[in-house]
Amino acid sequence: MKLLIVIVQNKDANKLQNAFAKNDVQQTKLSTTGGFLKSGNTTFMIGIEDERVNDVLDIIKKVSSKREQYMTPPVNLDGGVSDSSYPVKIEVGGATVMEMPMDNFYRF
Repeated sequence: MKLLIVIVQNKDANKLQNAFAKNDVQQTKLSTTGGFLKSGNTTFMIGIEDERVNDVLDIIKKVSSKREQYMTPPVNLDGGVSDSSYPVKIEVGGATVMEMPMDNFYRF
């Protein structure tokens, strides 16, 4: 057994949860915040058999897409003019997946 911890942007969370349901992947969904943009994320915890890990990873890759987004860096408060006050293009989205061995898995 493996424990997968999957972190995606909220924008991808419902699509991913639906894909998990269609493929009989049971998961626990948690609301989380963090990352560079301090944006809303969703974390899925999935207990899965070793032989199904690659199938779950394929689902995640298909659903959680990377995309480009513009953001304006924080204003420089020292009064100086900074080129960084203009919007910059960054890559967001995708998924972060952590895979860990799981000794036991119980359902009561």
